[in-house]
Amino acid sequence: MQANTFGKAFSISTFGESHGPAVGVVIDGCPPLVHIDESFIQKELDRRKPGQSAITTQRSEDDQVEILSGVFEGKSTGQPICMMIKNKDARSKDYGNLQHSYRPSHADFVYQAKYGIRDYRGGGRASARETAARVAAGAVAKLILKQQSIDIIAFVKQVGTLELPPDEVDYSEIEKNIVRCPNASMATKFIEAIDNARRERDSLGGTISCHINNCPVGLGEPVFDKLDADLAKAMLSIPAVKGFEIGSGFAATKMKGSTHNDEFVAKEKGIGTRTNNSGGVQGGISNGEQIYFNVAFKPVATIAQNQQTVDDQGNSIELQVKGRHDPCVVPRAVPIVEAMAALVVCDHLLRHNVYTRLASGS
Repeated sequence: MQANTFGKAFSISTFGESHGPAVGVVIDGCPPLVHIDESFIQKELDRRKPGQSAITTQRSEDDQVEILSGVFEGKSTGQPICMMIKNKDARSKDYGNLQHSYRPSHADFVYQAKYGIRDYRGGGRASARETAARVAAGAVAKLILKQQSIDIIAFVKQVGTLELPPDEVDYSEIEKNIVRCPNASMATKFIEAIDNARRERDSLGGTISCHINNCPVGLGEPVFDKLDADLAKAMLSIPAVKGFEIGSGFAATKMKGSTHNDEFVAKEKGIGTRTNNSGGVQGGISNGEQIYFNVAFKPVATIAQNQQTVDDQGNSIELQVKGRHDPCVVPRAVPIVEAMAALVVCDHLLRHNVYTRLASGS
């Protein structure tokens, strides 16, 4: 079975390739009468689209969303919502030399080995171009979450060896700079590092932090559909992601239980925790505290330097990859991380609402 679908109560199926006519998504499970703000969906796509600054790929795409079904007079009908984003600036000729060659750290070899065929134009289905469809679907999920005052905010925490101090986060700064860093002075350093890598025909990795605020208690399904497990799967499904940690993450391995445990206390709105090393999730279920996690992105695999590889006959060759690519993916990946988080939380919210209705007898 092909795994092109994500989610259960609120599920999405994406389609399309990097250099095909379009990419798109079908959403199933969106409740009826949700106000589908097309301008909001477009704004989210604009945050992800290529060509938006000097430190991103110069591929020029409008990423104009077209809603084909499931919406009538601005509201969801409860039927599948299909959205399409046409590809307009693909340069397939740039990839002609890849027909028989395998790019280092790309999906070329494994796709060929698995399927016996691959779309070598820009990576085909393995391309991050597919994530435009996820962002469109995530925007719809965000519209549903807004009705519950659930807010999702992601930002660039690290680029290469440069890292933002945890006490210097200002949400209002995120969209004021091209690297989407919540600190103006650190943003300047991040931009300089990325631009230097671009000039050297190289690339950098980085880390995105994501905060989910006002999430209610009770989201998550033990044992295999834990909220943090689904968040991890969602993030690791994003191209170039190599790591995920929630709450204290790997730092917890250096702590004692007496230090790491989150003590319960009475708060104004009910029971809460004094600390939040759990990252808002305990036993796989949200506990009402802020959910926070980090997502690690590897350096972009496509670089303009000559590299050693092999062709599909096993012959050693030297390869220089052409095309237009990001020297660092994290600035444009921020809305992708938010979208995937929104899809997970929305899915679990709708699943949790079933329990709520059963418990109330409605």
